[in-house]
Amino acid sequence: MSTIKKPTFFYGYTIIIAGFFIQAVVWGISNSFGVFFDPLINEFGWSRATISGAASLGFLVHGSSSIVLGNLNDRFGPRLIMSGCGILLGLGFLLMATINSPWQLYMFYGLIAAAGLGGIDVIPLSTVSRWFKEKRGMMSGLIKVGTGVGMFVMPFFINWLINNYGWRTSFLVLGFIITSSVVFLAQFLVRDPIQKAQFIDNGIGHASKTNESEEGLDFKKAIRTRQLWTICIVYFIILFCVYTVLMHIVQHAIDLDIPSTVAAGILSTIGGVSITGRFLMGGASDKIGEKPALLICLLCLFLALCLLQKVQTLWMFYLFAAVYGFAHGGFFSLVSPLIAKFFGTKSHGLLFGIVIFSSTIGGAIGPFMAGYIFDITTSYKMVFLILAILCTIAIGLTASLKPLIQKKSSFS
Repeated sequence: MSTIKKPTFFYGYTIIIAGFFIQAVVWGISNSFGVFFDPLINEFGWSRATISGAASLGFLVHGSSSIVLGNLNDRFGPRLIMSGCGILLGLGFLLMATINSPWQLYMFYGLIAAAGLGGIDVIPLSTVSRWFKEKRGMMSGLIKVGTGVGMFVMPFFINWLINNYGWRTSFLVLGFIITSSVVFLAQFLVRDPIQKAQFIDNGIGHASKTNESEEGLDFKKAIRTRQLWTICIVYFIILFCVYTVLMHIVQHAIDLDIPSTVAAGILSTIGGVSITGRFLMGGASDKIGEKPALLICLLCLFLALCLLQKVQTLWMFYLFAAVYGFAHGGFFSLVSPLIAKFFGTKSHGLLFGIVIFSSTIGGAIGPFMAGYIFDITTSYKMVFLILAILCTIAIGLTASLKPLIQKKSSFS
């Protein structure tokens, strides 16, 4: 057995870098799917509910696979599992270049690509929770900053690809980018410090004498707590709101006579501002706690949804994007530290997968509901009102969260 000692270079920072770029590439592309709405509508005449339905199916598959992939990550480590995710994602996008009917859209995007997408959050964020404790929120936030960078860059890049080479070639290019980058970066992921003969937090502070990468409740105990299911419901609502906005905001702007190229910039603004939310709220959770940080993000979301009721012009869209983007970034930086705070890291990947699955049910229902309501009413007004009401419920549920045990615990 190798001796664990404090090294000159802490490998945990390599995990951060690899996770950052995986998030930038995959979520930057995936969260820009709304840019493809207009080309697909123009090419095939499909309804918004039809296209949104594929995204909704994708969220369900994404959530289901997160449970499986989180459990596999707990058991076998991230390198092999993340490589498989990259291959599935790339294959799904490559096949999207061949679609001619809705069943192909549902099969290639909603099943194949989505199955790979299930590991993109749970694997790197669960892994970083095992490498860091004292600055777990900040480090999770740094990884999720990658998502913001990707969301800032990719809508412009994808729109440029579509305008110059068409949507089919765009899917081919994106498929190659995803496969090559994710498989390459996966080789740098290592499950926990023990496998590198290192300590959590590089042996600084609480971890200087013990390696606590496997503390906390086991799965059977955690699954019986009210706190877990409350977090699941809160993130169900969050993803319901988040993915409804991401899938429909560009088309909503186009409906108000904003050019598609400019409308894509709204998504980029959300991504750019979310970088601030990811970093600041991730770091804030280490100081003020995950629950207060989550409440701040939910209040920002509520404000943004209220603004969305009145948005008519481009500058109003950018104001909305700034407020919403901050909340959006914070949500995804906080979920992994929140789970680790309440339940520890012993079954973190599996518990994280359950929360992701619950949230993606919301992410599945929201976009489809929005498309269906729009097809009936030709307006998003009712949609945005529903989102604001749901956000209010999430604020109340989050405020009701109580620690599992006393503060003297190492993980509560």
